[in-house]
Amino acid sequence: MSEISFDDFLKVDIRVGTVIDAQPFPEARRPAIKMWVDFGEEVGVKKTSAQISKYYTPEKLIGAQVVGVVNFPPRQIGPFMSEFLCLGLPDGTRDKGIVLIRPDQGVPNGERLC
Repeated sequence: MSEISFDDFLKVDIRVGTVIDAQPFPEARRPAIKMWVDFGEEVGVKKTSAQISKYYTPEKLIGAQVVGVVNFPPRQIGPFMSEFLCLGLPDGTRDKGIVLIRPDQGVPNGERLC
């Protein structure tokens, strides 16, 4: 693994937001959920799809805070345009379920990881 500078780290805009809508994404190749997340006044609402359906349902996600990279360029995922990368970790199982990275206390939407 190569080292990066602190300036490199600052280029990655990682923020917290609240899921305001979530829907199944049946058109995805692997089971996924579409999410719309409010990242606060500066960033606004962004949407993404995430392969997180092993542990999460759309209903459970609404109102939850998640962490995402908000300064990636948009990416077409089938018929859906993803605008940020929701962050999670593999659970270590064979089917590689993803566990979301989330704050353990509520924080204001749009706060940046430091």
